[in-house]
Amino acid sequence: MKIDVGSPAPDFADAQVFGISVDTFFTLKAFHDQQHLSFPLLSDFNKQVIRDYGVFNEDMIGLKGIAKRAVFVIDKDGIVRHREVLEDARNEPDYEQVFAVLADMANG
Repeated sequence: MKIDVGSPAPDFADAQVFGISVDTFFTLKAFHDQQHLSFPLLSDFNKQVIRDYGVFNEDMIGLKGIAKRAVFVIDKDGIVRHREVLEDARNEPDYEQVFAVLADMANG
């Protein structure tokens, strides 16, 4: 399943979607506006978050210090409930699995 980045994910009560990138705030603002995204994009320009979450990619086809494509579901207590890190950025995460985890969390 591929998600249209301009469309919101299914409604899961208290779920909040964020995109995080190592791009600058200015680049993310332009991308956000161009794509009409329904969720905020956050800049990790100093690459601390991608290091903290284990998705720092030293070298991907000549691109140095970028993030691996990844998706995390973090609950309100800061506990990671789902983590998927892809080695090949051409692939999409399993969004159905993300939605299943969110549904389980919403149902208590």
